[in-house]
Amino acid sequence: MATDDCDMDPDMELLSDEELEREAEGFKEQGNAFYIKKDYAEAFNYYTKAIDMCPKNASYYGNRAATLMMLGRYREALEDSQQAVRLDNSFMKGHLREGKCHLSLGNAMAASRCFQRVLELENDNSQAQQELKNAESILEYERMAEIGFEKRDFRMVVFCMDRALESAPACHRFKILKAECLALLGRYPEAQSVASDILRMDSTNADALYVRGLCLYYEDCIDKAVQFFVQALRMAPDHDKARLACRNAKALKAKKEEGNKAFKEGNFEAAYELYSEALTIDPNNIKTNAKLYCNRATVGSKLKKLEQAIEDCTKAIKLDETYIKAYLRRAQCYMDTELYEEAVRDYEKVYQTEKTKEHKHFLKNAQLELKKSKRKDYYKVLGVDKNATEDEIKKAYRKRALLHHPDRHSGASPEVQKEEEKKFKEVGEAFSVLSDAKKKARYDSGQDLEDDGMNMGDFDANNIFKAFFGGPGGFSFEASGPGNFFFQFG
Repeated sequence: MATDDCDMDPDMELLSDEELEREAEGFKEQGNAFYIKKDYAEAFNYYTKAIDMCPKNASYYGNRAATLMMLGRYREALEDSQQAVRLDNSFMKGHLREGKCHLSLGNAMAASRCFQRVLELENDNSQAQQELKNAESILEYERMAEIGFEKRDFRMVVFCMDRALESAPACHRFKILKAECLALLGRYPEAQSVASDILRMDSTNADALYVRGLCLYYEDCIDKAVQFFVQALRMAPDHDKARLACRNAKALKAKKEEGNKAFKEGNFEAAYELYSEALTIDPNNIKTNAKLYCNRATVGSKLKKLEQAIEDCTKAIKLDETYIKAYLRRAQCYMDTELYEEAVRDYEKVYQTEKTKEHKHFLKNAQLELKKSKRKDYYKVLGVDKNATEDEIKKAYRKRALLHHPDRHSGASPEVQKEEEKKFKEVGEAFSVLSDAKKKARYDSGQDLEDDGMNMGDFDANNIFKAFFGGPGGFSFEASGPGNFFFQFG
């Protein structure tokens, strides 16, 4: 090696050029020995000593670059490999290592140029050929990820970034994009983990700060999220995503609070509108939007918009399948619309998740109402409300019994006569139960009347009719004109 390849430290002026070279080679050999033993920290120290002895030797920088790569310190390794090829542009291993550093850091274009330079020096270099393919794959994954993000296919973006990171493990850009999409998919712990790993290495990384804020924002911790967005903007004032997220977070919080205030004040129409406006601010905020849909459902039920309330609860559950409050609200709306099977299904889901006394009570009540709904509804038969008075029940029976009495339909077809006779019997059944305080109480509580020896199959509606109208000589229907009848007692 030429003597001008070594720049002597003043402390080494007493050593000859050959002695310097020999000592530098000794340090390099020791570095090699530690490298083979995978003691990369010691290998690094000895390669550094060799460089200090002879700072213009390309191979020393190349060896230290290889060691830094093993230590995961790719940026420092890149500097050493670049210095190596500056000192010797034909140093093939230097170009190869520079390319691998670029690739590991996610700069596939620069990596490709390095691998092409290797192939210029040795056109059949299999390692360079393979790494060139890896670089091309990364460029393709980047292209696919960009398209996926535009189409909001965040799963595709995560897939592409995972594949790219296999060849570019130190690329913060790929990690951040993956973390952002994990957050958009609601996979917050995974997104937080990726962002935290980056912040441990670089606490001022604006992208990682933005992702941490995004996770908190999507978990409805808006105040903490804003702090991270503000911090990210301090590090990078032009960070558009952090600025937009910060603005959305503040707007969403303000609009939600306005809606809550209107609801507490009993201004339900205003609350409904405010929650609706809040839902337009950020469709990506799954957790907050689930709460907003549930809040709007609560307001909707107050405004008797029960179908819309059920729809809003369903939207909330679709966004967050673990949202117990939405199941409870929907179940109550189902109860209010007499959709008891659906109510039972929701209450069962709630009780399986949280086995509380209250939830058990809700479930049992829904099951009872479902059971009651599957038998004859005597209130509907008479056309009265469940809170009807004794007098209202009597009036309803009088009207329905006369309407469906078989004698009134004696001139009708056999089919009509059969149907009217059935209805007449049902009216009698209904009256016999609802006019008796004990039977009515048992009926209202959901108990089976047959269990008490009341066989409705053998029920005689005519006896009830006679007892009600009380005529000793019987009664008959007389025609007063085509299709018109009146009844009289004999």
